[in-house]
Amino acid sequence: MKTLSLLWLIIVLVFVQGIARLSYGDVRQAAYQGTFYPKSESELRRMLNKLMQEADRTQLSGKLRALILPHAGYIYSGSVASHGAVLIKGAAFDKVIIMGPDHRVGFTGCSISSASAWQTPLGQVDRHDDARRLLQSKDLFHTDPVSEKQEHAVEVILPFVQTVLDDFTLIPVVTGRCDIEKTARKIDELIDDRTLLIASSDLSHYLPYDRAVKKDRQTIGMIMEGRAAELKAADNAACGRVPLLMLMDIAKKRNWQPVLLHYANSGDTTGDRSRVVGYCAIAYVSDDTSPKHFSRLTQEQGHFLVQTAKHTIAEVLGINPAQDRPVPPPGIDAGGNRATFVTLTLNGHLRGCIGSLQATEPVTDNIRHNALNAAFHDPRFPGLTQEEFKNLNIEVSILTPSSPLDYRDADDLLTKLMPFRDGVIIRKGIKSATFLPQVWKQLPKPEAFLGYLCQKAGLDPDEWQTVHLDVFTYQVQYFEEAH
Repeated sequence: MKTLSLLWLIIVLVFVQGIARLSYGDVRQAAYQGTFYPKSESELRRMLNKLMQEADRTQLSGKLRALILPHAGYIYSGSVASHGAVLIKGAAFDKVIIMGPDHRVGFTGCSISSASAWQTPLGQVDRHDDARRLLQSKDLFHTDPVSEKQEHAVEVILPFVQTVLDDFTLIPVVTGRCDIEKTARKIDELIDDRTLLIASSDLSHYLPYDRAVKKDRQTIGMIMEGRAAELKAADNAACGRVPLLMLMDIAKKRNWQPVLLHYANSGDTTGDRSRVVGYCAIAYVSDDTSPKHFSRLTQEQGHFLVQTAKHTIAEVLGINPAQDRPVPPPGIDAGGNRATFVTLTLNGHLRGCIGSLQATEPVTDNIRHNALNAAFHDPRFPGLTQEEFKNLNIEVSILTPSSPLDYRDADDLLTKLMPFRDGVIIRKGIKSATFLPQVWKQLPKPEAFLGYLCQKAGLDPDEWQTVHLDVFTYQVQYFEEAH
């Protein structure tokens, strides 16, 4: 009888130990504590709190939906990542999807952690059940045990999120060579109003400082303007290219808008500028960044406006017959009056740009008028010729209503401008000028942008630093010919 009781006791103990292993034995342990970030909980909290306190909290005009954050050692990229992480504090997210690139193994598809939880010095984060849903799509997702143990791109982001969110679950995704559109679609199915999506990526690697800054500005421009094809083909642009492309695909479908929060590189943080790595923090917000009464146009409507501008110019030049006039798509003028610009370029150089900052007429009429003015009445250029028309590129911009920008001084103005997103108007008395957001591509540094804008208005280049100008900002939706 004693032998039977002892046998049952052993069976119960084995069962309990098995349950314990199921509950605690499949926790993914931190692999990079003590290297990429401090191993001690107290030291890590002190470091993160200091980074958060020093970071600027950008005022977003829409709901935060996603972030791009760097994943290097905290002494290199922590100050940049904190500019994004600080925006999470107080937000109502209970599910966080972190997509990071595979640096260690090399595989096809995406690896989803099999662990029930992830451990860092700040505690344990449970895996969300939706991770299992992804693994059901076996053609796109699998579990790579080696990558799970060795990859750092997801792990390094996690303590930042733990610092600013009290209670959340995690879906860790490590991306390999994959079908970006199909994979992004599966990720998109998991996103609800309480989901935060994070793409983990650094920018250029091991270039001299000046070359890195130039390269990274180009990459940031591709991200901000949604130029996914260019980013996909770019050399040494970002190690997390696949997570970035998936986020850009999801953002495009959901109409999220990017906001550049901060850029720096390892040369800025360590002082060694010989071979640097670039980092940026970018937020994506819901499309309520635009005024409520500003309705966005469809691609079909935008294409019609481009063709309208082209046909209007061609008619004056005597090139196209009247019957070629584009057919208006449904609802093209339903959104009320619009302010627009028409920009003409020839072999990559500006050939005319005229527009209106006030919405005084329906969009089709405004495009026709501005197309004619850009082609034949821009005082900087002679009238367009038939020969030039053959190689002409036409871009139309639809402007949101402008809003005054409240700022204290020149430094405050620099922090509040959003490169690649904001069109800017400056005024001093009767002198005024504007640059469309597209101009950031040529002038990515805010100081240069404002200096040239002052010159355009007939002011001294440094007047934005010495005089409190009236400054207004707006955003645009723009379309150009497909070549």
